Amino acid sequence: MVVVGLGPGDPSLVTAGTLDAIAATPVRFLRTTVHPSATLVPDAASFDDRYEAADTFDEVYRSIVETLVDSAITHGRVLYAVPGSPRVLERAVDLLTADDRVSVEVLPAMSFLDLAWVRLGIDPIEAGVRLVDGHTFATSAAGQHGPLLVAHCHNRRVLSDIKLAVDERGDTEVIVVQRLGLPDERIFTTTWADLDREVEPDHLTSIYIPALASPVAIELVRFGELVRTLRAECPWDSRQTHASLRRHLVEEAYEVLDAIDGFDRHTGEGVEDLQEELGDLLFQVFLHAAIAAEAGWFELADVARGIHDKLYDRHPHVFGDHEATFEELPASWEAAKLLEKGRTSILDGIATGLPALALADKVLKKAAVVQVPLPEELDAAARSVLAAAADGPDEATLGRALLTLANLARAHGIDTEMTLRTATHEVAAQVRRYERLAAESDIDVISVGVDVARALWRAADETIGE
Repeated sequence: MVVVGLGPGDPSLVTAGTLDAIAATPVRFLRTTVHPSATLVPDAASFDDRYEAADTFDEVYRSIVETLVDSAITHGRVLYAVPGSPRVLERAVDLLTADDRVSVEVLPAMSFLDLAWVRLGIDPIEAGVRLVDGHTFATSAAGQHGPLLVAHCHNRRVLSDIKLAVDERGDTEVIVVQRLGLPDERIFTTTWADLDREVEPDHLTSIYIPALASPVAIELVRFGELVRTLRAECPWDSRQTHASLRRHLVEEAYEVLDAIDGFDRHTGEGVEDLQEELGDLLFQVFLHAAIAAEAGWFELADVARGIHDKLYDRHPHVFGDHEATFEELPASWEAAKLLEKGRTSILDGIATGLPALALADKVLKKAAVVQVPLPEELDAAARSVLAAAADGPDEATLGRALLTLANLARAHGIDTEMTLRTATHEVAAQVRRYERLAAESDIDVISVGVDVARALWRAADETIGE
């Protein structure tokens, strides 16, 4: 695989090495024909249609790589031409060079950056300029004050996303650079407020931001710095460990729950309390991450990256081609967790130290996912408890029933916590027994229908009885 760059736009800026490679390689591909120098690659197949067919740019680039690799395997030698330099914001090239199915040769080329520094009259090293992609501006430029050169600003939506990512004053200046090196080259200054209103973007548009008063994600960055300062200078914060913070983490979580209970979503009353309590809980997350970073274990970015990737993988119905109804989601979620964690039971991972009612709720939910029939006496007890409710169960009825049961236990000297925990463990044992029997029969109890599952459980009960 030979990868070449077509320069910033003017065909005269394409290197002799690139022209020789094009001439020597008859099987040619263009990332896009929307570039002034694309005509230098005759008889080339382009990937312009991929941008319309895919939902994300990542899908586009991975699709391009698969096509290129297949062609290289078939023809032996293939050329792939991209705008600018192959090593500047070319995700498909990064994927290609990491693919061990092909040998990749990347030829150097002039990028738009070489012209940008000349036109802007700056030394990027001395000025400390950071190059970021406009499509990922909110994350790529997080915490940055500038200067920033933002590429791939090809439409108003990208410009609008950049503008909204920063809480910036409207009169902050932004320099727009367009079509560098071409006869219709244009460089002009606009304001932050007019960024997505006065600029007519195209595929050769970038913006230069000399400075930002409020950098992207500044509040989270400031908060992280504050927590690190507290760890270094506050006598209390500096002595804390993961273990010593357990009590405070639980307390803050319960205070968030209290704030949620006191919040009126119709009037907004109590929203300040909810915001404050969420901040206290966030402090616990930042503090635990700071302690781990000091030990060299992980940082806050690792925490964010981990939960991002986990949620992405567990939502194939959102980010992939898997389809699932609302009713099917619990089983899909549990199956994803079993695969991800390498667990043998859907009960694995439940904190056994949970309060009894919370533990019972989790175990019973898991039992429903694998369609384990609950003991008949449990079902009968539930019906009798709810008999007083003419229109079915409601929170008030259930609350009074639980309170009545707790009072009855107290009157007879029965420990409700241990009693409920024991009964819950019995259900958990039944779930694990059925899972083991299903595994021995090579049956996936999560995906089979209800009737099949019930038949399995009846057969299992008969076997156990014998």
